This record gives sequence, C-alpha cells and structure tokens, in this order.
Amino acid sequence: MRFRRAVAAAVLGSLAGAALGCAPPQANSGDQGQRSDQTTGELRVWLFQEASNEPKEAVVEEAVAEFEAAHEGVTVNVEYLPVDGRASRFNGAFNDPESAPDVAEFGNTDLAGYTASNGFADLTDDLERWPDGADLVPEVLDTARVDGRTYGVPWFTGTRALYYRTDVFTELGLKPPTTLAELTETARAIRAARSDLYGISVGGKYLFALLPFIWAHGGDIAERNGETWSATIDSPAARTGFARYTELIAPDICPPQQCAQLTGSQSVAAFAGGKAAMTIGGDFNRAAVTEGAVGDRFAVVPLPGTAPGEIAPAFAGGNLLGVFASTDRRTLAWEFVRLLGGKEYQRALYDAMGTMPTFTDVQDAVAGADPFLRPFIETVQAGTRFVPATPAWTRIDAQAVLPTAVQQVATGSQDVDTATSAAAAEMDAAFAG
Repeated sequence: MRFRRAVAAAVLGSLAGAALGCAPPQANSGDQGQRSDQTTGELRVWLFQEASNEPKEAVVEEAVAEFEAAHEGVTVNVEYLPVDGRASRFNGAFNDPESAPDVAEFGNTDLAGYTASNGFADLTDDLERWPDGADLVPEVLDTARVDGRTYGVPWFTGTRALYYRTDVFTELGLKPPTTLAELTETARAIRAARSDLYGISVGGKYLFALLPFIWAHGGDIAERNGETWSATIDSPAARTGFARYTELIAPDICPPQQCAQLTGSQSVAAFAGGKAAMTIGGDFNRAAVTEGAVGDRFAVVPLPGTAPGEIAPAFAGGNLLGVFASTDRRTLAWEFVRLLGGKEYQRALYDAMGTMPTFTDVQDAVAGADPFLRPFIETVQAGTRFVPATPAWTRIDAQAVLPTAVQQVATGSQDVDTATSAAAAEMDAAFAG
C-alpha cells in the first residue's frame, strides 16, 4: 500500500469544514458512460487531510491492510487532500477521468454540485443490498441523496447542541432551558445578573445556529416543487423562527456591536474564552472548549424545541465516502467504501478522532461509553435537517443571503418581514439560475 499527502500552505480540518458547510467546486463533465470493471490493480482513494492527520491515517492503514489481504493483486493508494484545495482537484478529476480516484471522501454540502457534474456513481441499489445499510440513521443518509438517489455512504456526521456554563447556572440558580422561549429568557436573566457575560454567544453569520430555530417553528428556508426550488424563508412559520433567533442578538443578551458579525467558530470561541454563559456548538467543538478558559465547567443538552421535551431539528453536517463515476474498478471501489465506511471502522475512527458514527447501533454504543456525546446523538436520532440539495445553494451560501438578513434585523436596519422578503427574492433568483 502507498500513502501520499498533498501539500498546502494552510490545512483545514475536514471535520470542521464539513460540519460548518462548504461550497462545492463545479465542473462540466458529461456522463462517462459504461466503463470496464477491473478486479485487480491500483485502487486510488482520496481522503481529506486533518489538522492532525496521524490518528486518521492509522485507522485507514488498518482498513487498507485488511482490504489488500482479502483482494490478491490489489494495491490501495491513499492520497490525503487539504480541504481548502479540493476544488481544483475535484474539478480536474471530473473533467479528466485519467486523473480521477476510484473512491473519495467529500462533504455532504458538496453533493448537489458533484451530482450535477455527473461526478459520483449512483449507489442506491448497492446500499439496498448491503445489510448494514439498514442501520444508517435515516436523516443522515438523506444527506447523501439527490433526486431520490444515493451517492455516498455517510462516514461520519456532526451536529450541534446547547453548551452551558455549569458554574454560572449554579451561581444564579438556573436550570437548562426546556424550550426556545425559555432559552431567550434564561439568556436575558444571565446578562442582567452578570453584565460581564453574554447570555448566549450567537452570531449574525452563524447560519447553522439560525436554522434550528426556523425548523423548530415549523418553517424552512426553501421547498422543492417538482424540478424547481423556491424560497420559503418569508413564510409565517419561518419568520417566527427567524425572529426568535435574532432576539438573541440584542443588547440585553448578545449585543449587536459584538455579536452581529460573529461566525459559528467565533461564537464558540467566545464561550470557550469565558465570555458567554451559553452557546450553540458541535460535538466537534469539545476540544476547543475544554482547552479554553471554561475548562470542564460546562455541560451540554440538546437544543430544545418550542415545547418541553422537544428537540430542535439540527443541521446534519458530515462527510461521505463515494465511488467516482469514471472508475474502471467499480466493484472494488464499492467494496472498499463498504469496508472503510462500515461499522467496524466508523467505531475505530471515533476511537481515534472522536467523529460521530452514522449507524444507529454504533451511535448507541459510543454514547454509552462517552456521556458527552449523548445530547448530540439524541439530537441526530430525533431528526436532523439539511440545506436545499441543489447547486444553487452554493451561490446562496457564498452570497451570505441569510446571514445578511440576520445582521440587518439584529442591527435594526430592517425589520423581519423586509429582510426575509429580500432574502427570499435573492434565493429565488439563484434557484432560477
């Protein structure tokens, strides 16, 4: 087996990139048509390089050794790509099959663009024949689908929940909120009692904190009608959730002067640095929090919904393993995806890196071993949601349409109706092409 690393000036961890969402590269390749299906030779695999890649490499090397031992005459060549350099590599691979791998890891928010480029093989039938496929969390598997067809195996997922300072809550005699309305009240009470703290650190640029508020109130940002998408961010339900979120970016909770510009990473950093009593953070943020000023003085609960006992639907980030449509070793490629993306190696990846598995039974097992993960797994299993599965979402996201609307409301330059109407118009223009 051979392993190579691509070199870049700056390397971004793939987990954080996938969980926060990222814009996919675009290509214009056509259908590659029927290709041969060789059963020996070199199987080329692209995986993302992590900020600290050694734990991932150890897991992958073990899987490769097992695969090569079971497939005489096969050599697996793994190359690690920096996340921020993936666009040129994937574009080139889609347009030039000779430069393409057989198997690749990619972010689930990239999927719609990749399928529009005919980049990945349809694995729908393969998954239906795979017994373990029935144990994949349905909503997470949905992130691998476009137009009802499945193009990858979810390798790991990432979602968000409510972090809170246990010392501050004890000091003020507070309990974790059980509804989103209580969340606002609790954050306001903390800010009133402790002016040195944000009641909750959230930001105008924190899209994946906004979305659960919209979804929990019965709204959505867009809907599909046949072959077309249309914005629904201006619907009454979506506006209610949008307003509930923007209430948090206010002088008596998280002042707009400091919070309107915060991204997700910056919101979590404010909490980790001891500047906030709560934040909405991911399972992948644990190290950042524990290594910060807060240390171990925190706990996590699912972000509540609109009624006690409900969990607000969260965005399901994560990465997929897929088979390139241009491969001439499709059977081998699928078998490798099934091995590396299967239960044994998902558990091994969790043990090495802390990534959340995508199989229900494996999630239950790791939650039993690591209580920290329980609220995140409860959130995933309660039902997650996703952004519109269309290449147009790339433009909408790049243009910061929804964050701009949040900032306009938070700073008082526009009201909710005006800002969401303008956002809907921009989204519809992108959907129309």
